[in-house]
Amino acid sequence: MRTTLRHLEHFVAVCEAGGIGEAARRVHAAQSTVSAAIQDLERQLGVDLLVRRPGGVAVPTPAGRRLLIEARSLLDHADDLDRLATDLRDEIAGEVSFGSLVTIAPLIVPRVVAGFRAAHPGVRLVPVEGGQADLLGGLADGRLELAVTYDLELSDDVAFEALAVLPPQVLLAADDPLAQRKTVSLAALAKRDFILLDLPLSREYFASLFGAGGSEPRIAHRSPHLEVVRSFVANGLGYSIVNATPIAAQALDGRPLVTRPLAGTHRALRLGIASRQGARDTRAVAVLRAFIRTSIDGSEALRGRSLRGR
Repeated sequence: MRTTLRHLEHFVAVCEAGGIGEAARRVHAAQSTVSAAIQDLERQLGVDLLVRRPGGVAVPTPAGRRLLIEARSLLDHADDLDRLATDLRDEIAGEVSFGSLVTIAPLIVPRVVAGFRAAHPGVRLVPVEGGQADLLGGLADGRLELAVTYDLELSDDVAFEALAVLPPQVLLAADDPLAQRKTVSLAALAKRDFILLDLPLSREYFASLFGAGGSEPRIAHRSPHLEVVRSFVANGLGYSIVNATPIAAQALDGRPLVTRPLAGTHRALRLGIASRQGARDTRAVAVLRAFIRTSIDGSEALRGRSLRGR
């Protein structure tokens, strides 16, 4: 059965107008189009829906009156669906879930949530922190609308909008002799203890930096928690490498830290917004996307490495 809403609209118009000619005028269609729609309905249903009378008058049969009740209800529901679709597309309201890489979340997410909530109180933001696999999985199955993350292991079904370039930085205790240098080379780090941020993809990225220089890091300690890594370094137990650098130049225990650029040419990480390839943003998601862009642009933790405006 291939009955369309247009067929039903024409049928209801004929019943309400009392004839095909007047119905055609009301729906802005040719009489032949309306007549063909009624004939299609009658053929598909196998019953007569109208009694045609002289002078172009048409009235519903008993079967037609039953269909008229259901057709009006269905068309009303279709109108409701259209209004809902418009609301979903255009209103800045509802619930929006967005993800952030766990190491980036403290630098970006609170700023986004606080500012967005003040500007758009009708939207409930649901931030989700996780590793890259968690974020990409959330985008794939629809649990997340957007994710703030790096350009690591992105498949073709992920769209990525790069917003900032973050080159590798050497993290050192403030009293480390290397902290007096403007840049620090891999050669200068070769015999020093490395404190590894032990997260999926992070491990591979740091290994690639050393591998490109023909060396391997001497890993002394490892932790999946960035603040633990920072505290190890601040207490003189080694150095680390980071890309995003918090403004606070100290570890949680109060000991001071410094960062220095890693000398040479190395792959920088691009920070940006990941989303499902081809997905259409609702109005709320589009506004959130713009708000994230602004937040990354204004983040001092990114030290002026925004891509926007270049």
